[in-house]
Amino acid sequence: MALTMSLISIPCLDNKTGSFSKVTFARSGALVRRSSSFRPVRAVQDQGGPRRLVDIIRVVPELSRNYFKSPARRALFGGIALLGGFYVAQTISLSFGALGVNDVIAAVVCVLLTEYVTKFYYSRSKVTFPIALLNNFKMGFTYGLFIDAFKLAS
Repeated sequence: MALTMSLISIPCLDNKTGSFSKVTFARSGALVRRSSSFRPVRAVQDQGGPRRLVDIIRVVPELSRNYFKSPARRALFGGIALLGGFYVAQTISLSFGALGVNDVIAAVVCVLLTEYVTKFYYSRSKVTFPIALLNNFKMGFTYGLFIDAFKLAS
């Protein structure tokens, strides 16, 4: 019968010197301590990069501008906004239509929202991407309400 010895090595911090050493436990229970090439990890504050949450928030608009430069991404998010408006219109129509209360008030709010977004979109001399997404949402919303009206008419 062969006697095998298994070793378990764990890096351990020495409090006196501040350096790491490798502690090895043998199966027999003996503790062997060896010095290793591990270095202590120290928190270093680099001077170049963003360190605070405010700095990260300030970088987000530039990152999003660079992300949406691709026409494929613009079309993808335009379609998502269109389908999101359709989904919201179906949800509002279903919830207020099933309850039968406040459906006139919900219709007035929907019309006012649609008209406000239309006025906001067409009063701009330059249409930016977020405004175009808002207009796509409005188109999906209007399309969803029309489809729901056709469902009710049949």
